[in-house]
Amino acid sequence: MCGIIATLLADHMASASYEILEGLHLLQHRGQDAAGIVTCGHKGRMYQRKSNGMVRDVIEQEHMEYLVGPIGIGHVRYPTAGSSSHSEAQPFYVNSPYGIALAHNGNLVNAEALKVFLDKEAHRHINTDSDSEILLNIFANNLQQTGKVRINEQDIFTAIKGLNSQCVGGYACVVMIAGFGIIGLRDPYGIRPICFGKRKSPKGWDYMIASESVALSANGFTDIEDIKPGEAVIITKQAVSREQVTPIIEYAPCIFEFVYFARPDSVIDGISVYRSRLAMGEYLAEEVKRKFNGNMDIEVVIPVPDTSRVAALQVAHKLQIVYREGFVKNRYVGRTFIMPGQQMRKKSVRRKLNAMALEFANKNVLLVDDSIVRGTTSKEIVQMARDAGAKKVYFASCSPAIRYPNVYGIDMPSRQELVAFDKSDEEIAQAIGADEKLGDLIASCSQLNLDIKTFDCSVFDGEYITGSVTAEYLENLERARNDKAKGIRGMQDSLETIGLHNACNGCIK
Repeated sequence: MCGIIATLLADHMASASYEILEGLHLLQHRGQDAAGIVTCGHKGRMYQRKSNGMVRDVIEQEHMEYLVGPIGIGHVRYPTAGSSSHSEAQPFYVNSPYGIALAHNGNLVNAEALKVFLDKEAHRHINTDSDSEILLNIFANNLQQTGKVRINEQDIFTAIKGLNSQCVGGYACVVMIAGFGIIGLRDPYGIRPICFGKRKSPKGWDYMIASESVALSANGFTDIEDIKPGEAVIITKQAVSREQVTPIIEYAPCIFEFVYFARPDSVIDGISVYRSRLAMGEYLAEEVKRKFNGNMDIEVVIPVPDTSRVAALQVAHKLQIVYREGFVKNRYVGRTFIMPGQQMRKKSVRRKLNAMALEFANKNVLLVDDSIVRGTTSKEIVQMARDAGAKKVYFASCSPAIRYPNVYGIDMPSRQELVAFDKSDEEIAQAIGADEKLGDLIASCSQLNLDIKTFDCSVFDGEYITGSVTAEYLENLERARNDKAKGIRGMQDSLETIGLHNACNGCIK
């Protein structure tokens, strides 16, 4: 999962990098491995700063002084394809044609075939294992086919239409063309989110495109609209142009955005993330009632921080059971389900959360979490509740247990590393050490936007909406994502030289 952002300011003397930096901080939850900004200044010259690390560590005041120009794009990343090397930090850039920079959120399922096409037919060299670089070069190659020295909006729409026909998967992209403007585009299924808005300034209108609406609203941008599946938006200093370049195949945003990834103060595809999580709590409370059938012995509802808090509050409210904060979270430990190695994840859970015995001692507890992935975190949390004195521990998940890998931009483990793979709910409860496992989901999101008839739920049901996901592809994906492979990549990445690190920074000439 990644966060993307693009900004165009009406004042040609202003620096878009400050707006982008603020936006990246608001999107930091979408990726903590790498960050980057590319801006375009006088006479189309581009400037960049990107590297591995959090936004606050990668982009400092000294870098902001040379990230000049009124337009730019930014990115925060954790790797879903390729490796974590410095060379794969985004945005990516090509100088032919015109000078183009691109930042991408998602994953292509036909990346290998596209890489062969670029090498054998388009004669474009791909320097990394990132499918974002492939997307950039597909777009650049399509633009180059025009043969024009100066392009217009229709040329760009045509190039994007070609890209949509060539690329299979879930993707949302921001693009900057030197001396021209910024672009937002989205795959024909709308799997990954992207929106745009505007803000009045003394010089005219400023524009921003981003993964989530919170990056826009917090910076004073209004009239926020989602970019529709298969749609592209081109923003220049002269105009905003929108075109449905590819028909919507099926409007199917990723439901995991609402369960886990997106901030609660964002609105995605017309659905308030906060309200969707309240609705998850409503459905979860009804499921609890059905399971206990009038013999409920739960004494306290406790969320697993942070994402599940909203749902847990609603569960407690609907069941008229006391809500308590039973875990204290250390905010300086990263997400555990993307860490390599079971032992590392187990240790990280204990570093990340601490149970307060006062809220658990001699009580029957309902723990509410957003999801169950590997089961490592869930099992440790259940054990922590027992160690703190809980008599019974029931475990409720806002989403069904994850049984299949994600192929559209979330770095899920291999099937064999998923605790729910080939297991019933009762077996999952036994695996994580809970007295019972409870849960429900889909209607909580669909009721908030009746235009959306379905969601990408492939991690739950194994039905990949784009098709073209073969058994061979999944096998290769699992080999790349299992703990052993991640350990090897981590060792390789740690051996990179300081010279390669420094090559990521400075002016693009």
